[in-house]
Amino acid sequence: MTALTDPAVLAALDASIVGRRRELEMLVAALSAKRHVLLEGPPGTGKSTILREVSEAAGTGFVFVEGNAELTPGRLAGQFDPSRVLEDGYTPDVFVDGPLVEALRNGSLLDVEELNRVPEETVNLLITVMSEGELTLPRLGKIEAADGFMLVAAMNPFDNVGTARVSGAVYDRMCRIAMAYQTLDDESDIVVRRTTVDDRVLRRRAVMSTRATRTHSDIRVGSSVRGAIDLVEVAHRLAEMRGFEPTDSDVGLDAAIVSLSGRIRLHEGGDKTPESVVREIWDAVLATEQPRESDDDSGKATAP
Repeated sequence: MTALTDPAVLAALDASIVGRRRELEMLVAALSAKRHVLLEGPPGTGKSTILREVSEAAGTGFVFVEGNAELTPGRLAGQFDPSRVLEDGYTPDVFVDGPLVEALRNGSLLDVEELNRVPEETVNLLITVMSEGELTLPRLGKIEAADGFMLVAAMNPFDNVGTARVSGAVYDRMCRIAMAYQTLDDESDIVVRRTTVDDRVLRRRAVMSTRATRTHSDIRVGSSVRGAIDLVEVAHRLAEMRGFEPTDSDVGLDAAIVSLSGRIRLHEGGDKTPESVVREIWDAVLATEQPRESDDDSGKATAP
């Protein structure tokens, strides 16, 4: 494994991951100490990105698992091929490795996304591996973790739809790093990197509108920076179709509705629609651009 703590490696990682120096250093320190790590934060905060970049820099294998309610212990660990069992019996070469066994054998990082959507019985399998550094499967025997194996998991906050509380046994075996949303400047930089056009005015509107969805009183769950990225791209395509500038307010509004209305979750019991809330936010952002009342030479505001 490459020395992740090398200043040159850290500098390269810092350049590729926007606004995550602190979290990056904590992750590198934990992995260098051979600790399992849990990244916890809202969607779109770069949890998967930072794990992939660190894994690539370390030169280790990287096994990705999409966590969901269908991830059974058999799908995670692997299973014997039923058709071959009939011919050859339960021999080791008939076993088809799942992502967990693959990572154990090869000493890879096992990235489990959406950990708090995984069934409890499957999570218990991971707890055993973290505790013992090995896995014992019926008819196959014991599989010891090769050097370099570590579990790195990511999950959204508990209150997101479909999530469950993660047990204390998991937290007790993992180092936890909280991933909050980046700053306005950092999110603007992300939009520049992830879009094919660089329009300063539109980018500002997109980022401010997206960030406003996270604090609006009618919204329970706001949008990640992906909403701002899509807003910029959609607005430019709409502008081309309509023969307008991308900064046209109506073009921007329609792009905002397309890009943000599906990403937000409103509080239950309200009478507003996602589209009407996005319109409110867009109008409020445009209002901040209105020129202030001019001053006369004496420094006093001129009469209306």
